[in-house]
Amino acid sequence: LLPLQSQLSQALNGLSDRAKEAKEFLVQLRNMVQQIQENSVEFEACLVAQCDALIDALNRRKAQLLSRVNKEHEHKLKVVRDQISHCTVKLRQTTGLMEYCLEVIKENDPSGFLQISDALIRRVHLTEDQWGKGTLTPRMTTDFDLNLDNAPLLQSIHQLDFVQMKVSSPVPAPPILQLEECCTHNNSATLSWKQPPLSTVQVEGYILELDDGNGGQFREVYVGKETMCTVDGLHFNSTYSARVKAFNKSGVSPYSKTLVLQTSEDTQSEEQTLPFPVPLERSQLRRMSPFSSTLNLQPSFSGRSYFELRSSAHQLSLHSSLQSLNSAVAWFSFDPSSAHADIIFSNDNLTVTCNSYDDRVVLGKTGFSKGLHYWELSIDRYDNHPDPAFGVARVDVLKDAMLGKDDKAWAMYVDNNRSWFMHNNSHTNRTEGGITKGATVGVLLDLTRRTLTFSINEDQQGPVAFENLEGLFFPAVSLNRNVQV
Repeated sequence: LLPLQSQLSQALNGLSDRAKEAKEFLVQLRNMVQQIQENSVEFEACLVAQCDALIDALNRRKAQLLSRVNKEHEHKLKVVRDQISHCTVKLRQTTGLMEYCLEVIKENDPSGFLQISDALIRRVHLTEDQWGKGTLTPRMTTDFDLNLDNAPLLQSIHQLDFVQMKVSSPVPAPPILQLEECCTHNNSATLSWKQPPLSTVQVEGYILELDDGNGGQFREVYVGKETMCTVDGLHFNSTYSARVKAFNKSGVSPYSKTLVLQTSEDTQSEEQTLPFPVPLERSQLRRMSPFSSTLNLQPSFSGRSYFELRSSAHQLSLHSSLQSLNSAVAWFSFDPSSAHADIIFSNDNLTVTCNSYDDRVVLGKTGFSKGLHYWELSIDRYDNHPDPAFGVARVDVLKDAMLGKDDKAWAMYVDNNRSWFMHNNSHTNRTEGGITKGATVGVLLDLTRRTLTFSINEDQQGPVAFENLEGLFFPAVSLNRNVQV
């Protein structure tokens, strides 16, 4: 009996070892399931980013090609209209000469006819010669001699496919945040990073993540090849955490160290460059000097707070709201990167007009989500009584229609006699009083009271325009070629 018990015990020990190995293998498989899910999310994000980059490049090229078509269109119209004007003048002169000659032929006085007949005959021949060869031939064809060859691009798109990853290729090392290059300016944050100096692993791109400013979950704010990125539209006077990771065909690197940075509270304070603390130490980070980058870094200009409105009966509510402004000044300009392609920028992006007769939208570079904000726009040119619109909008507002036509904008549009408020294509509160060249339009966005109010030449225009506003809003204008702001 004892030998059999010993034999069974030894067999059980071997089986126990196999069971232990099976449990460890199951743990490994479960970890693989989790890793596959995480890698799938990362890979999908990279794929979407690559396809979005192609779509963005195609949209930019589309805008450039449309611009060329518009230029050809304007050139053809100008040539034809000039020829119409020239031919109309000559026809009027010819018709007048013919009518005069017919009256002379009816003249019964032979001596009078003989005195002017030679001169009239010469003038008729001269006028006929002016209608010479080519005068009655169009100088411009109606055809557009432009042919877009998209076959090679379509073929490349159809051939777009995955490249088999090489198992032997390692994933990148975690990027290093370059603290001396990172900064905040107003409610924007600029992050810069690089690969470790001794790293030889190829990197295809980077993923930058920020939290929500309240210690919440991280979210992707940039995916691409650049090593510097500016994130706009953050909350003022808020603390954000940032981290970045690299990726290639083999996978995604671990995260860099987390950097904590503070957006501006008082941008009127003296320019300063503060040395960065070690990551995770909370301190205000600011550098006001310009940066060198290829990604969304345009020169800024200073806005101003407003404290000198006249105390008239029509603007008491606007004036009382402005009295609560502190000394903080937001700095922003018009944003070429988010504007319609027909918008024309000048004066360091302080001035905009349009090359289209249709309304086009342009946004400011700085978005606001809380606090009290006031800015003014001056009308530099105003021809043929157009109706530009002023107000605020979401970043994804329609760019090819009047501001307020969709539910992403809250605006006042105004002509030379009256104004209306408009949101989601609903027109309300017609108010007498319009704009001319030299007029000033004021916009008061009070996100504490969640209201939007307008003024013209420092007088409040109508009642409070909109209430219950909440979210991220950008200064916005829509205009056509008859207006410069």
